[in-house]
Amino acid sequence: MQEDVWSTPSVFAPGVFSGQTVLVSGGGTGIGRAIAATLARSGAHVVVCGRTQEKLDRAAQEARERGLQITPYTLNIREPEEIEGFFAVLAKEFGPLAAVVNNAGGQFPQAAIDYSVKGWKAVIDTNLNGTWMMMQAAARHWRDLQAPGNIVNVVAVVERGMPGIAHTVAARAGVIGATRTVAVEWAPLNIRVNCLAPGLIASEGLDVYPPEAQKEFPLANPMKRPGTLREIAQAAVFLASPASSFMSGEVMTVDGGGRMWGELWTAGRPDYFSTQA
Repeated sequence: MQEDVWSTPSVFAPGVFSGQTVLVSGGGTGIGRAIAATLARSGAHVVVCGRTQEKLDRAAQEARERGLQITPYTLNIREPEEIEGFFAVLAKEFGPLAAVVNNAGGQFPQAAIDYSVKGWKAVIDTNLNGTWMMMQAAARHWRDLQAPGNIVNVVAVVERGMPGIAHTVAARAGVIGATRTVAVEWAPLNIRVNCLAPGLIASEGLDVYPPEAQKEFPLANPMKRPGTLREIAQAAVFLASPASSFMSGEVMTVDGGGRMWGELWTAGRPDYFSTQA
């Protein structure tokens, strides 16, 4: 059953983002939708963008039914000209954004030795290049409007690698490296940049993984359960809020302890690593 992101308890006061506009990419489904809903419930006017208008419109409708504000825009983050025009519209319509949450991305599980050039480039182009272009456009937005800024990049837990999705591990590690670098470069502009690294999260995103991988997901962390959308959304909203005002260049990991113990075989466990004698 899909988690109800509109009614689960929130630690944030209803008006903490009152009068502020926050952008969430990939805000029509999964983690992005949960982040958008939590921000809207906290008083923000949320702008969501993504490639599928129907999903974005559904999130906007859900907000309107509750007297909240989500505005949808179609955007392909792989296209720099689209991004440039999009931020020009945002500046005109809403003025300075309070924060930008870069959540859009995607990958497919496959043995790395079998990746096609096209498949590798598609994931890198979305998860690394697309995120970077959104970061850069956001920084220019705040620089030109002489306003402070706050970027939250949703990445992945990459320290130990992740068999089956080497392409996204490479891309997300690149985003983390860029984040740490520009957190220093953009500090004179009063722009903060942090990352949020979720572990295994119960969302429709898990549907892309094969049954043999899904049956082992409880072994991904010592809590032996996936995280919830609420748990990730509230971490993202914390980073997007003034509560994190002395944080920049950091990676907040929310993975149930998976970095310390756990196995995550996104394409299924190879026989070589079987625990059977």
